[in-house]
Amino acid sequence: MPVNKVGKVIGVYPNRIGNIFNYWLGIAYSDAEHNNISTLGIDETSSKRGHNYITVAVDMKTSRVVHATEGKGAETITKIADYLETTDTKREAIKQVCIDLSPSFISGVESEFSNAQIVFDRYHVKALLNKSMDDLRKQELKTYLMLKGQKYLFLKNEKNMTVSQKSQRDISLEALPRLGTAYRLKILFDDFGSIKSPQDAQVFLAYWCDMAKEAMIPQFEKFVNTVMKHWKGITNYSKYHISNGILEGTNSKIQLAKARAKGYRNKNNFINMIYFIADKLKFNYPLYSA
Repeated sequence: MPVNKVGKVIGVYPNRIGNIFNYWLGIAYSDAEHNNISTLGIDETSSKRGHNYITVAVDMKTSRVVHATEGKGAETITKIADYLETTDTKREAIKQVCIDLSPSFISGVESEFSNAQIVFDRYHVKALLNKSMDDLRKQELKTYLMLKGQKYLFLKNEKNMTVSQKSQRDISLEALPRLGTAYRLKILFDDFGSIKSPQDAQVFLAYWCDMAKEAMIPQFEKFVNTVMKHWKGITNYSKYHISNGILEGTNSKIQLAKARAKGYRNKNNFINMIYFIADKLKFNYPLYSA
């Protein structure tokens, strides 16, 4: 619950509770063993509405948040690398880093973790494809008004749709051949994530890109250009099979804590809460005998 509410329940000023929390959190975090890390997942989360971001780094093998820092630029990667150095995890020890396609994250990882292979988060890549699909829907909406309010009919997983929703979707796909072609390409792209062989995955993705270009749908051509530009990082998924799904789960916990607190004005307090709920810290509280 929010610190103010805790204060009311136990009859203590909120600032005192915050000071106690931050004191013990600081000790636990400084004692945490964030070493022997070779694979990182890095993503940003918001501290409140607007553009107030915290970048979070997770050890992909233990699912622990190892460091969080203010901002979402390339400098946040430097701060993460600097922190890891203090825990005896050298920059060159990091072998893979999973990130989204943010240019600042890419430049930061290339600069600070030069030995690491970048793996672009497949969920973020799929989100870009979904955006292309919706951009096409918006364009078709200008001439086919039935598409109004049907955004998620073309983005939702088939198994999560009702019979009525599937029927509405199919009617629109049949009425608009170009939308139907795009939808089939979107569904086909999902097979990429299930291919285990790196070589087969590259062959499949090249085949998919050729089909998308042949379809001559500008929104999908733009997505293909993104794939080609970031080819190695995207196809690295089939080699290392890591994604920021772990961070998505962690971010859900973080956003729940933020909602309960109704946002965090103090970013240090927010960062400490992230450590508290997602770093699996050990607290060595003093014990008193009666």
